[in-house]
Amino acid sequence: MTKKDIIKLVTKDLWMMSILKKAESLNLPDWMIGAGFLRNKVWNHLHNINKKTVDTRDIDLIYFDTNNISEKNDKILSQKMKGSSDLEWEIVNQAYTHLWKNRKKPYKNTEEAISEWVETATCVAITLKKGKLEIIAPHGIDDLVNLILRPSPFFINKLDVFNKRIEDKKWLEKWPKLKTVIKNSVASKKQRCV
Repeated sequence: MTKKDIIKLVTKDLWMMSILKKAESLNLPDWMIGAGFLRNKVWNHLHNINKKTVDTRDIDLIYFDTNNISEKNDKILSQKMKGSSDLEWEIVNQAYTHLWKNRKKPYKNTEEAISEWVETATCVAITLKKGKLEIIAPHGIDDLVNLILRPSPFFINKLDVFNKRIEDKKWLEKWPKLKTVIKNSVASKKQRCV
């Protein structure tokens, strides 16, 4: 499966396209939707699971705007979008999230910000620019399309967080073909990485 294949998969999904068009209508700079929205769609497809909508807790829309840094505004915008679609939206300007991670330097853009999400398969997002879909994947898409759960470089020494997410989200139950990989070792679906 390639980026083009993922784009075709999303293009055929009317629900996903409607979410992306709503996001595009916000006119936010350097925006994308990541996490479960795209990841779960790919995993469902690779497990032959067909659902009308993507099984995701919320829509994680991120953007980058150094001229409008306000967590309060992001919460207001998230509530507005929830009211327009019956979905939880988590809209967050990545220009200030480095503070949450005790990171000394701010991120340069959204791609750099998502590169530090927990799993490499989660560090994949999609955006819609002038009607064209684009995949953003700072660590590539190989882990996503090969059903590999691997901590991103930022979380390689924080395996407790990585393992807790796998357990709490019940990913290995929902998608039994997933494999957990740390460096060169592979854990089966019943094992956790430690």
